[in-house]
Amino acid sequence: MIMQTQAAAAEAPQDVEEAILHEAEVGGEPAAVASITRHPRADRNQHLRIVEAVLFATAEPVDAAHLAGFLPEGTDVAGLLSDLQANFANRGVNLVEVAGKWLFRTADDLGYILRRETVEQRKLSKAAMETLAIIAYHQPVTRAEIEDIRGVAISKGTLDQLLEIGWVRMRGRRKTPGRPVTYGTTDAFLSHFGLNEVADLPGLQELKGAGLLDANLPPGFDIPIPRTGEELTADEEPLDGTEEQFPLEMHLPEQSGTQDPSAA
Repeated sequence: MIMQTQAAAAEAPQDVEEAILHEAEVGGEPAAVASITRHPRADRNQHLRIVEAVLFATAEPVDAAHLAGFLPEGTDVAGLLSDLQANFANRGVNLVEVAGKWLFRTADDLGYILRRETVEQRKLSKAAMETLAIIAYHQPVTRAEIEDIRGVAISKGTLDQLLEIGWVRMRGRRKTPGRPVTYGTTDAFLSHFGLNEVADLPGLQELKGAGLLDANLPPGFDIPIPRTGEELTADEEPLDGTEEQFPLEMHLPEQSGTQDPSAA
């Protein structure tokens, strides 16, 4: 008799569990008990893992719309990216947004460790750097406007080099006589310099603070605020397809009354 009582007691928990699950299935009160095995954030954690996996596997930065294609409709992709960015904030790699797209990048304070692994393929000339800066801050800008700001004619190779690297692109044509090509920066330019948009370029006070500008600047000196967006402006029209044959309006060597042409 004692043995039968012990056996019944051993089977009781299983019977109780089955009864609870049965009541949950038919709409009984213990329904909440039946769901305690499922973590309320289980789906979100899985979505975080999916986003992390996609970002890790892609060779190029991806935008939120691309990530949304791997998740159920209506998923809060922006929230997931924010959580993931916070998770990696103190890690060896950080999740960063560049030009509206997302990628994993080595933490800034650990960059020196990988410096010896970096190969410098080419060094831009002073003329190319000046031209790039003018295009970044004044875009959309034509070749003639670049020359007017620099005070010196630019050679064919200077703009060609920037176009080849992929930091500068032909935007459209100016609605003026001769329809000169207008130039602007690219997403590759933003990615290389760690910018999310051209509006993030340093302003006058930032350049002064970094020691890149003389403290005693001419009266009225200012730095323009770069335009954002890829849409053509009111004084631009689309490219007409002839630009590949004639990427520049003129092919002149760089020259000025006082500057050595070899310096460009």
